Order: sequence, then structure tokens, then C-alpha cells
Amino acid sequence: QVELQESGGGMVRPGDSVTLSCTAPGRAINLYPMGWVRQAAGKEREFVAGISLNSAGTYYADSVKGRFTITRDSHKNTVQLQMDSLKPEDTATYFCATWAPLSKRPWYDFNPRSDTASWGPGTQVTVSS
Repeated sequence: QVELQESGGGMVRPGDSVTLSCTAPGRAINLYPMGWVRQAAGKEREFVAGISLNSAGTYYADSVKGRFTITRDSHKNTVQLQMDSLKPEDTATYFCATWAPLSKRPWYDFNPRSDTASWGPGTQVTVSS
């Protein structure tokens, strides 16, 4: 298990932007894929964005493609999620996660409901007018 810590959530209006950050105190974050998973009230966890261990590849769910950007800064040991053009349906608790890809599966084939992963405690993002 890896200790992860998110920051940057809050309440914003539709169309606003928010940047979430994830750090792993005492551990390099470039050893495994990392990503962001969100869970809205009464709904299952959704894998919304991921970045490969060498940062060469990224993944985005269709629901956020073109609006969210995930980046990794190995020098600062952080992974960030830039969220633009936010919508009310983006309201959720956002969790940072890291996982070891299973053999014969691409790194972005991550099921947050069943795959083994390390998780941060989550940060709330509320989009409301």
C-alpha cells in the first residue's frame, strides 16, 4: 500500500476550473500508473483519468475527455488533474489512486471497483450555480 494525499477540491460554479493534486509522501510517484477516480453520491466509482508510469500515455473517460488533463511532475512528486469547463455532473469525491497493472492487461485497463490499488482519502468537488 502507498500513502496518497489529495488536495485542491472545493465548490465552484459551472464553467469554472479546478486543479487537484496528489502526492505520495516518502515515495516516488513514477513507479506505477496513477490516476483519478470519482464517486458521486449513490453511484459507482468511475475511472476518469490516468497516466502511465513513464508519463508517455494518458487515459480519459469519455465523460471528461477534452475538459480534464492529467499530468505528472516527478520533480515535485505530484500528479495533477486540471479540470476545466466543469459541469454539475462532475460533482463527486475525487480519489487519487495507483495500481500495478495485471499481466496481459494494458495499464489503463483499471477497474476501480475491483482491482487492487492504493487510494487517497478523497477530496470533494462540488459544481453548482
